[in-house]
Amino acid sequence: MKKFIFLFFFGTLLMSCKQEINDSDLTKMNGYWEIEKVILKDGKKKDYKVNPTIDYFEIKDKKGFRQKVMPQFNGTFATNTIKEILVVSEKKGDFFIHYTTDYEKWKEEIIVIQDSILVFKNKDGIEYHYKKYLPFSLK
Repeated sequence: MKKFIFLFFFGTLLMSCKQEINDSDLTKMNGYWEIEKVILKDGKKKDYKVNPTIDYFEIKDKKGFRQKVMPQFNGTFATNTIKEILVVSEKKGDFFIHYTTDYEKWKEEIIVIQDSILVFKNKDGIEYHYKKYLPFSLK
C-alpha cells in the first residue's frame, strides 16, 4: 500500500510539471527567446549565462519559422538566411513543433509556454528552457 501511495504522489508530481496548453497559447512563442538552461535526461543541467545568438520565432495559424539571430550593440540583429520551417501539431492535448530544414526534420514537444518562459523537450528527453529576450543597453 505504501508503494502505491508513493507511486501515486510521484506520478501526480511528474504530471503537474507539464502545463495544459491550448491553441491560443501558441502566439506567446512569437518574438525573441534566449536559451537559459538545458536539462539532460539524467537530470544534469547546463546553464547559459551569456548567449551570442538568440532564437526568433514567428508563428501564425500553427505555421511559421525559427531563426537564429545575433544581437548587436546598436539594438539591431544580425542573421543569416537559414530559417527552420515549423508546423505545430496537437495530439491528445500534447503540442509538438515539427521543424524542417534542407538537411533535417525533427520535432520537440512543448512542455511550457508562457509570456516569458518556454520549455521544449526533444525525442531524447532533453529539455530546452528559454526565457524572453531582454535587449541589453550600454546606457
